[in-house]
Amino acid sequence: MPDKASFPYETRLNVLHGPLELIDEKAIADACEYDWFDQTLCRVNDAVVRLGVVKGEYHWHKHDNDDEFFYVINGKLLIDLEGRTIQLLPRQGFVVPKGTIHRTRALERTSILMIENHGIVPTGN
Repeated sequence: MPDKASFPYETRLNVLHGPLELIDEKAIADACEYDWFDQTLCRVNDAVVRLGVVKGEYHWHKHDNDDEFFYVINGKLLIDLEGRTIQLLPRQGFVVPKGTIHRTRALERTSILMIENHGIVPTGN
């Protein structure tokens, strides 16, 4: 992954919880002190579930071999694609297909879940 100076996000790829462990998403989100935070919660087969607590903009990027699923828990997530923007409100989800250039934005603190292949590089290819 590129250095933190290039991408000022707090990205934690370690798997926080194993099978049969309770995951308290709210407690993790409430304890977050970062504007852009990404924590892998658990692994499910060959995928991971990540919690994002976000405010501000991510950079434009793509994943050549991986789809990404975004699901809003609270707040509002904007997903910019070439030529349009998708707005996700709580309890709404969206799949960004592999190879699609995109960026995510949140004007206010927003909590999201992401489901993606475990080997994905969050900052893109």
